[in-house]
Amino acid sequence: MKKITFFFAFVLFGICPLNAQNNLLDEIIEHYQDFQKSEFNDPEKYFPSESATDQNRRADFYKKILTDLSKVEKEALDEQALINYDLLKFILEDKVAMIKFKDFLVPLNAEGGWYTNFIVSNDRQRLTNIEDFEKYIKKLNAFKAHADEQMVLMREGLKIGRVAPQVILVGRENIMDNQLVMNPENSPFYKHFKEMSSSFSEEERSRLQTDAKNAIRTSIIPAYLSFTKFWKEEYIPNAPKEIGISVQPNGRKFYEQRVRFYTTLNMTPEEVYETGKKEVARIRKEMEAIITEVGFDGSFAEFLNFLRTDEQFYAKTPDELLKKASHLSKRIDGILPRYFGKLPRNSYGVQPVPAAIAPTYTSGRYSGGSLAKGNAGNYWVNTYNLPARPLYALPSLTLHEAVPGHHLQISLAQEMENVPTFRQQTYLSAYGEGWALYCEWLGGEMGIYTTPYDRFGKLTYEMWRACRLVVDPGMHVFGMSRQEAIDFMSSNTALSLHECTTEIDRYIGWPGQAVSYKIGELKIRELRKMAEATLGDEFNLRDFHDLVLSNGAVPLFVLERMVNDWVSGFEE
Repeated sequence: MKKITFFFAFVLFGICPLNAQNNLLDEIIEHYQDFQKSEFNDPEKYFPSESATDQNRRADFYKKILTDLSKVEKEALDEQALINYDLLKFILEDKVAMIKFKDFLVPLNAEGGWYTNFIVSNDRQRLTNIEDFEKYIKKLNAFKAHADEQMVLMREGLKIGRVAPQVILVGRENIMDNQLVMNPENSPFYKHFKEMSSSFSEEERSRLQTDAKNAIRTSIIPAYLSFTKFWKEEYIPNAPKEIGISVQPNGRKFYEQRVRFYTTLNMTPEEVYETGKKEVARIRKEMEAIITEVGFDGSFAEFLNFLRTDEQFYAKTPDELLKKASHLSKRIDGILPRYFGKLPRNSYGVQPVPAAIAPTYTSGRYSGGSLAKGNAGNYWVNTYNLPARPLYALPSLTLHEAVPGHHLQISLAQEMENVPTFRQQTYLSAYGEGWALYCEWLGGEMGIYTTPYDRFGKLTYEMWRACRLVVDPGMHVFGMSRQEAIDFMSSNTALSLHECTTEIDRYIGWPGQAVSYKIGELKIRELRKMAEATLGDEFNLRDFHDLVLSNGAVPLFVLERMVNDWVSGFEE
C-alpha cells in the first residue's frame, strides 16, 4: 500500500525521484545540523560536555545518520545534493573513527589545546552591551567545570596509554603563568571589564566588574592552578618518551585512518612517504639552480647557513615585520582580480600571534573572521624570536595564510548561499591547505617573488611541505627519531632551526595533519594541468580558480569530479 501511495504522489503532484531523494537527504542533513547545534552551539552550554558517555552517545547518533544516508539513492541526486552527501558521509565516518580511537582523551597538541583556546578566544571577544558582559561572566564561571572534565579525560588517557608524547609537553608549562594572578584585576580575562563603555551606568559597571572578579577568583584562577599542578605532577611524568603514535594502543590503525582523512584519498603511509621522497629530490634540484644563479661559492649547507645568519634577511623590530607583511598583503590584493572572478566581501587584517602562545607557535596562521558577527579575518604573523622569521619566506607565508590562500577560501565558503550550514563551516586540510600551498606556487605567476632569495624562500616553503610527507609517517610509523626528523628538515630547507624544531613537535602532537598540504597542492596542480591540456585556448584561469573555490572545502575526490564535469561541459 505504501508503494502504491508513493507512486501516485509522483503522478498527482509531479514529484520526480530526483526531488524525492534530494528532499530525503535534506531531512537527514537537517537532523544532523540540529543535533550539532544542540551539542556544540547551544547558547546555554558554555562548554559542550566531552565526557566518554557523551562521546559514545554522539558516535551512536552519527552511525544512525550514516545508516540513513545509505538509504539515499546517490544516482538520483543533483550536483549540489551529491556534494552534500559525499561531504556529510566523509565527515561522519571521521567523527565515528575519532571516537572509536578515543582521540578525545588527548585534548591537546604541541601548540596547545582546550586551555590555550580559551585564552586566545578571550582576545577575540567583542562585548558591547550589558547582556554580552553577563553571558561572558557565566562563561568564566563555567570554565572550572570544563577544566575538571578535561583533566578527567586526560587521566583516563594515562590509564590506557592514550597520551601526548612527553617531548611536546616539557617546557610549555609557562603558558598558564599569566593566568595565575593574585589579584583578579590583573587577569587577562578582566581586560574587557576595564574597557567598558561609558554609556553604562556606574551601578552597572560596578556590578559587572564585581561579578567578573568573583568569576576569575573562583573559576579561572583555580582551574588553571589545578591544571598546572596536574600538568607538572601527573601528566608529564607519565607521558611516553616515544614520539610515534604507532606505539600507543591501535596507534598504527589510527595513523592510517588519519592519513586517509587528511589526504581525503585512499593513500597509505607508505605511499605518502614515497611521494615525499620524490618531491624532496625534485625541489632540491630547483634550489641548487638558484644557488648557482646568485653565484654563491659554497655548499648547499653553507648557503642555508648564510640565509639563516645574514642580517639582511631579518627584520629588526616586530613592527618592521608586520609592516612588510602588510605591504605584501596589499600588493597581492591589488592584482587579485586578474586571477579571480569572485572575491569575498569580508576583509582581513595583519596582527601578531598572541603573545601567550607565540614562543611555541608556527611562523604564521590565518584566524578566520565572520562577516555576520562583524569580525574580519586576521593574518597572524609571529613576531616572537625575530631571528627565526626570515623575510625571504614572508611572500610565501602571506600568499598562504592571507591572500589568495586561506582568507579567500574560508571567507568565500562562509558566504556560500543555498547550501546547508555545515558546508559553510567545514574545513578539510587536504583542500584548504592544499589550496593555500597552491597559492604559494601561483605567486610565481603573479610576480610576487621579486628576488632570487624570495624564490628560494618559496622553494623552502614547498620543500618544507614535501619534507612533511617523509617525517610525519617517518616518526609515526617507520621509527624516525625526533632529532632525525629535525635534521632532515633543517638540512633540506632554509627554515630557522627554531622553526624546524617547533614544526617537528607540531607533527608529533598532530599525527597525519602535516601530510595534507602537499598532497592537496599536487592534486590541484594536476587538475589544472589536465584542464589546460584538454581545453587549450578555451581554458580560463579565473574561471578555474572560481570553480575550485565555488563549493567550499570538499574532499579531493569531489574536487576532481567537479573539475572533470567542468571540462566535460566544454565538450558537449
